[in-house]
Amino acid sequence: MVAELVDRKVAVIFATRGSDPAERAMDDGVLKDQALTLWMKGQKHHLRGDFNRAIELYTKSLALYPTAEAYTFRGWAYSFQGRLDEAIDECKKAIAVDRTFGNPYNDIGSYLVKKGKLDEAIEWLEKAKTAPRYEPRHFPYMNLGRIYAQKGMVLRAIQEFEAALEIHAGEPTCLSALGQLRGALN
Repeated sequence: MVAELVDRKVAVIFATRGSDPAERAMDDGVLKDQALTLWMKGQKHHLRGDFNRAIELYTKSLALYPTAEAYTFRGWAYSFQGRLDEAIDECKKAIAVDRTFGNPYNDIGSYLVKKGKLDEAIEWLEKAKTAPRYEPRHFPYMNLGRIYAQKGMVLRAIQEFEAALEIHAGEPTCLSALGQLRGALN
């Protein structure tokens, strides 16, 4: 029902779209609002574990108004289905839409870790650390800490977890990892 209403509204918008720049800007605002609504509905399904419905809603959102967030979340949903290559592709699309959005950089890094490509993941996680628009900002530091720990680079892992704690004080995963890493030094 929602999909049918959205499809009809989009058809009306495109059929009545004129050449007036103010009218086009208003149309874009309407499309963006509708896309945001679909994206938020997709998130609700995603968080309930209904990944197929979430992907469907993210796809509809992207058809109306492509955003880095919708591409990133569709990639995240793909990752829960084990579709890591598609998840990475979605994140690359997100970056093409908005290079300032840090989440897809971190997500690519975490998907590469899952694929066992630790060295490739480092580059993406470093980019996530410097992205202007990114929350939760401490995640790439944590992911790098895990990579360096797996590689036996204990001091470097400690540095990353400490940096994560500077951003998100008291984060339990970081505190636990630091305890284990410091214990390994003794």
